[in-house]
Amino acid sequence: MKPDQFSSPLPPFMTRLADVPKVTGLKAKDGWVDMQVQFLINQKNCGSDKLLVGWTVLPPGAQHDQHRHFNCDEFWIVVKGRGVMYMEDGSERESCEGDVVFTPRGHWHGFRNNSTEDVVLVWGWSGAGSLEAAGYESIEGGRTY
Repeated sequence: MKPDQFSSPLPPFMTRLADVPKVTGLKAKDGWVDMQVQFLINQKNCGSDKLLVGWTVLPPGAQHDQHRHFNCDEFWIVVKGRGVMYMEDGSERESCEGDVVFTPRGHWHGFRNNSTEDVVLVWGWSGAGSLEAAGYESIEGGRTY
């Protein structure tokens, strides 16, 4: 059989949340405050260099400070809970279960759990398969990739 000119050299990939390790080394000084992050699809686990899909749990009081990415667009879906998302101008907007948010590259954004229950977000980057490739800058002056 002749290879399809449109097929990728990467095979299809499936993972299970329970099998994916939590990301370590994310520091509050870089904007990652008390968050549990897992990279479900990324460059490291399946060779995806243009898409990263993640799962994040934010317990009460946790937040991802206002930040931006230079090399990718980001989306998130609030799967469970409610909190506030940080807008580019620094204002906050309520966000709850079922909300879908899209942030084009270069725009400031973030999320804080201001409730008494965990918030679960499914999120992703289009254009990058790793944090380093995404380009990351925290408004607090944290790490920049």
